[in-house]
Amino acid sequence: MRQSAPRVLWLIVVLTLIALFIALPRQFELNLGYKTWRWQQSVTVPPLDFYFFGRHIYSEFPLKQGLDIQGGMQVLLQADMAQIPEADRQTALESAREVIARRVDLFGISEPTIQTSRAGEQYRLIVELPGINNTDQALQLLGKTAELEFKIQASDSAQAQATISAVAFLNQFESTGLSGQKLKKTSVQFDPQTGQPTIGLQFDDQGKQLFAKLTSENTGKIMAIFVDGFPVTMPRINEPILDGQAVISGAFTLPEAKQLVIQLNAGALPVPISVLEQRNVGASLGADSIQKSVRAGLVGLGLVAVFMILIYGFRGVVATVALLIYAALTIAIYKLMGVTLTLPGIAGLLLSIGMAVDANILIFERMKEELRAGESLHRAMELGFGRAWDSIKDANLTTILTSLVLINPLDFSFLNSSGLVRGFGITLLIGVLISLFTGIVVSRTLLRVFLPLVMRVSSQAGAQIAPKGLKS
Repeated sequence: MRQSAPRVLWLIVVLTLIALFIALPRQFELNLGYKTWRWQQSVTVPPLDFYFFGRHIYSEFPLKQGLDIQGGMQVLLQADMAQIPEADRQTALESAREVIARRVDLFGISEPTIQTSRAGEQYRLIVELPGINNTDQALQLLGKTAELEFKIQASDSAQAQATISAVAFLNQFESTGLSGQKLKKTSVQFDPQTGQPTIGLQFDDQGKQLFAKLTSENTGKIMAIFVDGFPVTMPRINEPILDGQAVISGAFTLPEAKQLVIQLNAGALPVPISVLEQRNVGASLGADSIQKSVRAGLVGLGLVAVFMILIYGFRGVVATVALLIYAALTIAIYKLMGVTLTLPGIAGLLLSIGMAVDANILIFERMKEELRAGESLHRAMELGFGRAWDSIKDANLTTILTSLVLINPLDFSFLNSSGLVRGFGITLLIGVLISLFTGIVVSRTLLRVFLPLVMRVSSQAGAQIAPKGLKS
């Protein structure tokens, strides 16, 4: 194994450079100063940008920010399951989550979080919308269902056409069975003459046939298009429409047209929902919190490094290098996996920094015991790693199980369902898994490669500067 250590070291170096390329922000400032001397340098890290078999690959590796960091709105929704059979309630809740997710995606909100929660007979949805400022529009988007209906005028008399009374006039229209459920796609269009927003409709196969039949049998009559029970346009059918397409040309503003298109494309909610709680988070609060968290992380990293070097000498330097590699790998994996970083998630990251050196401490203490037992330096190093593994494995296994309970990947109703707690669990789990790699593979490889070199230099210098506790 010692013969392969240089090759493993090169792999670690390459992996670390890739991790740094992903983890570093695309642009940042370096500021160094002492008294009157100051040095500043702006550093730009290029994005990933290349072509692969004709396909353009581009990514700036953004770090997703949660609601409490970026700011936005959190809404707690209650699903009314009174009319839903008990056996179908969980399915209905999941369907409602999918409909809301489609609406949010079509609205263009970045990195939304939509989770289901069940406590006894209470079925709820937790929706987090980062970066949302228009609260009323967001609430309407989440809870309102757009109902689209097509009705045909039963009478075409002159008196009916002249009637202005809303009740008398609307009673002349009969349901046709054609509704928004038979739509394939809707889109915002613009009237070529007036430039006003319109809504283009495209029916599915069944809707296309029904629409063609209605327009063929009712040529010359008025077809009213109702949205949520109100007529928005009443065009006269001049000829059969066989291509399954139509246009709603009501007096829409562009935001109204976009929102109606979103609701029609996403479909109707399978169950009625109501807003139980709404919470707005300011971005300034999140920015201040993340600055303090980053500062705390750097201080914690520095204190751990100083402690390890003072106690374990050269081995502490190795542990510190492994810890820096751990930090780069962790941030890189956050970005690659799309982990949404929240304040509890940052707390999990800071906690895992301290846990990352636990494996090194166990190994180094075991190495001391082997040296006291009379083993040679290299033998003590190999035995230290081998015999400390059982303790490291058991300690990290319990933390992994705890993280899985916090994450609740199977969405058990009797376990946690909070997004903030799940964020803490995810960052803690990732940190523990990476710390196993850096604590065992990275530290062992660095010691195998550099410890003999340090001992050789110390021996040639004739000085007793061997690493603490590692005299052969």
